[in-house]
Amino acid sequence: MAEYQKGLDDYLDNHYIHRSNWLRAAVLGANDGILSTASIAIGVAAASDFREPVILATLAGLVAGALSMAAGEYVSVSSQTDVEKADIEREKLELEEMPEVELQRLAEIYENRGLKKETALIVARELSEHDALGAHIRDELGINEISQAKPLQAALASGAAFTIGGLLPFLVTLFLPLKSLEYSLYGFALLFLIILGALAAKTGGSSIGKAVLRITFWGTVAMGLTALVGYLFNVNVG
Repeated sequence: MAEYQKGLDDYLDNHYIHRSNWLRAAVLGANDGILSTASIAIGVAAASDFREPVILATLAGLVAGALSMAAGEYVSVSSQTDVEKADIEREKLELEEMPEVELQRLAEIYENRGLKKETALIVARELSEHDALGAHIRDELGINEISQAKPLQAALASGAAFTIGGLLPFLVTLFLPLKSLEYSLYGFALLFLIILGALAAKTGGSSIGKAVLRITFWGTVAMGLTALVGYLFNVNVG
């Protein structure tokens, strides 16, 4: 058993899927933090000749965005958890009421995956004798420890990542010269997004080039449109 667990740990260390839940929430949070706060700052900076409104708007966007991101992620993932729990309870009931039908259903799943009919039935029977519910949860419902929803983990990762991401453009509004501040914000935000995209791609084992190109394009679109709004209104915010 110890050797099996070690083998499983080694397998997970060499693959990236076990990172998908927290990585998705963290990347989404940090990306949104950088993009949202930078876009707000750029929009206000484009319409104002003073630093204070830019700082206030950026800070408000940072706080509200982090809380909204965490709450939204928690509610969203909790809904997924509720669905998973309901399916598991339904599976328990079906196993109690019609175990033979469930055994046949499990065997059909293995058969569809390439096993011979006799072999599939043997595997289904042996797994059912060991842990029938676990086998059905994993192979019929597709729920496992890697993919199982974790609301609190996702909420904390998303909220913290948004805060860290949002602090970067906020620091730019504090310390860089007011003149052409929107251009400085755009440049630094783009740099932050590129670094984030590269780190996320490396952590997830995907293409760094594609991730950087994707995040650069959409970041430019979002910040460019926000700046355009500020210029169009051209309100001297004091």
